[in-house]
Amino acid sequence: MQQLKANLIEHIKTSFKDAREKDYPNENRLDFYVNKQCIPSILTYAKDRLGYIHLSHIAIVDWLEDGEIELIYIIWSPEEKIKMFVRTRVERENSVMPNIDMIWRQANTYEREFREMYGIQFQGLEGEQDFLLEDWDGPPPMRRDFDTEAYADDTFFHRPGREDAQDVREAITKRSGEEIPDFAKKYSR
Repeated sequence: MQQLKANLIEHIKTSFKDAREKDYPNENRLDFYVNKQCIPSILTYAKDRLGYIHLSHIAIVDWLEDGEIELIYIIWSPEEKIKMFVRTRVERENSVMPNIDMIWRQANTYEREFREMYGIQFQGLEGEQDFLLEDWDGPPPMRRDFDTEAYADDTFFHRPGREDAQDVREAITKRSGEEIPDFAKKYSR
């Protein structure tokens, strides 16, 4: 397996000079760190030339302290049986990424979700603006600096017509007779 991974590293480094790799010697995994503009090229190369035909997942990490958002494209080669993680970072403010749904069509769903939940714009992305959040006009709700509790208080507990709103935990406790766990008590009203 180590020789196979060494060959993959050589292929990527030869074609993408700026790619930095991280090998996990005892795992069937390689990580590559690239500039965001290289993402479509390296993913196309991995798919067409190296047999990484399956987009397993696209993950995201909000590095609030660094002012960046990291996208992690997890791809798989059924022949090689090695996972490749292709990572890049974009700035949190005015985040723009190249679109990759022409490489794997299912990427469109991830990109539409990330546009809505994290505020990342994907160049050339097709699809309705409203994907999960209908009529949303607030900041991206999955970013780490979004205050969910304050949003819920402002939006749901103090609106006219909600004077009789019940706390869900209290209603369940009354119905079931079960005690609210200590960790959840601070969220009960």
